[in-house]
Amino acid sequence: MANLISLSNTDIKVSPICFGGNVFGWTLNEQQSFEVLDAFTATGFNFIDTANVYSAWIPGNSGGESETIIGKWMKARKNRDQIVIGTKVGMQMGDGSKGLAPAYIKKSVEDSLRRLQTDYIDLYYSHEDDPTVEVEEIMVAFNDLIKEGKVRELGVSNTSAKRIQESLDFTKRNHLKGYINLQPLYNLYDRQGFENEYLKLVQEEKLAVTPYFSLASGFLTGKYRTEEDLSKSQRGGGIKNKYLNDRGLQILSAMDQVAKEVNASLSEIALAWQLHKSYITSPIASATNVNQVQSLLNAASLQLTQEQIAILDNASKL
Repeated sequence: MANLISLSNTDIKVSPICFGGNVFGWTLNEQQSFEVLDAFTATGFNFIDTANVYSAWIPGNSGGESETIIGKWMKARKNRDQIVIGTKVGMQMGDGSKGLAPAYIKKSVEDSLRRLQTDYIDLYYSHEDDPTVEVEEIMVAFNDLIKEGKVRELGVSNTSAKRIQESLDFTKRNHLKGYINLQPLYNLYDRQGFENEYLKLVQEEKLAVTPYFSLASGFLTGKYRTEEDLSKSQRGGGIKNKYLNDRGLQILSAMDQVAKEVNASLSEIALAWQLHKSYITSPIASATNVNQVQSLLNAASLQLTQEQIAILDNASKL
């Protein structure tokens, strides 16, 4: 069974791996989504991440497809009280609407609640910053949702450390709830942005950290090592310019070495490396079949030595 962890200093307890729901209604249909969700939660893992925008980028979709599938699954399984749901507002939906204006936040949370078939969201994120709205307005709007019982806690993603700090300072001064969780881009390859800009803030403010793209869009699974490999999935096209370079191959080589030593897959190594960092709470990762789900669960209990962590750190340093 999963060992649950408190999300920051709250009473929300989450599994050490968070399932990334961007695949629901995109690379997985409803039945396939139910199968991986059943497998993920069968041993007590309970943390599911989604967003109102998932998956508006697919022709014919408008956004909300992922939330809708999760809502149907929770209703069918009658397990809402056992699941921790994080969802988000801010990115552009299929109808062009976006942002963090208070009225839009209010409308968006109602839409998300309806699709999720629930009357509360455990963790509600600002998905990306909206520089046209003052942080004071955003935080008051979010706190209104908490007072109404529609949201339990707040998270933030794709926002500068400066704006996050301003938001936290405002909520402290006014005895409001602030962000308790940061969702940054972070993985063995993409380290610099988080470590340079956000790590100090996270440690000073005691924020939980649930990184997205923990497997670098699949690159850290090891399936993309040559240009010929890029056709293996819908994500392959984005790999070439970003990850398929000398540094990326050096990281894979170090991961191969550690994986051989501990008899684990590369995806398990990538997630275990994050979980061995004291500032990481629960990396977000997706799976498209039950075998991949098992690999995510294995990562949560995989023990690496200090020497193995050092090998990975050195290979991935800039």
